[in-house]
Amino acid sequence: MAQMEKNLKNDFWTRIENVQAGMMTAEGGRAVPMSPMADSDNNAVWFITAHGTDVADAAVRGSSATFLVADPKANIYASVIGHLEIVDDAQKLDELWNAVVAAWFEEGRDDDKVRLVKMTPTTAEIWATDGAAGFLYEIAKAHMSDEKPDMGDHGTVTF
Repeated sequence: MAQMEKNLKNDFWTRIENVQAGMMTAEGGRAVPMSPMADSDNNAVWFITAHGTDVADAAVRGSSATFLVADPKANIYASVIGHLEIVDDAQKLDELWNAVVAAWFEEGRDDDKVRLVKMTPTTAEIWATDGAAGFLYEIAKAHMSDEKPDMGDHGTVTF
């Protein structure tokens, strides 16, 4: 693996931990906001959704999905493609359960509609930026020189 791809993959896992939400679409369904929970040790991004949603239905079928991230606070923009599956793991669900997720389920953690979805990324196009201050500096520098702004690292990685 090229050093750039390795660094970009590491940046992805570090930065995705700070992403609050992105948009997921599965099998051509409508894009919906989802909160990712990164698990680099297991090459997984976890989501909690409800039975009957497009994401849950696609996960039951083992379909692929695209998760789009545009998060200037986490300094990452990405299009992540991967496979979905429903995972029946009470311990993992307990580990990931939080107040934001709980707000979506009337009966809380034990609601029959709760579904734990694992996305196993296969490829991602990633832009890892230096943040707002770095962006402004690069724009100002470009206006004062013949150089194009350096917007950070960009590339496609394979997981």
